[in-house]
Amino acid sequence: MSIGLSLAGALVCVGIFYTQLRRWWTGNREPKLLLHFAQGLLMGALATLCAGGILGLLSGCTRQGVSAGADKAVSGLTGTGPGTPMAAHSLAGQLTPEGGVVVALVTAMTVIAYKAAGKDDKKRLLGGLICGACLMVVAGVAGALDGLPGLVNEAGAAGRRVLEGGSL
Repeated sequence: MSIGLSLAGALVCVGIFYTQLRRWWTGNREPKLLLHFAQGLLMGALATLCAGGILGLLSGCTRQGVSAGADKAVSGLTGTGPGTPMAAHSLAGQLTPEGGVVVALVTAMTVIAYKAAGKDDKKRLLGGLICGACLMVVAGVAGALDGLPGLVNEAGAAGRRVLEGGSL
């Protein structure tokens, strides 16, 4: 999608990310405390891969909403204008039908995890989802995760091979 993220929006996402990691770091550092945030982060990243559909729409709307709210807050606080969106870069590659099935499976797993989660875990999952949907279009982060579309597509292709009686 061509919807970028403002610098203030990126700041909000980095703040959410920092808050989650700090809470984990100052606690007892159990890996399970990062599980819901990581699942939301992955789901947000996969949503940015979707060129259309509901996930693509929600990903774009999330970036617009975060950018608009953060720009308004920074503008009200400092008196500066919103500025231009940061350089956007989509993750290289497109989803194949097999990759689309993997994204749909992860979406279903995320919805089930959200329904079963407690109040704090729901907040972590939503925070990760916002960070993933927003930060994955910033050129630096997208460049670092350039192999994600190929990985998703290959996982779907491997699943198809297994279901058709082949091997991984």
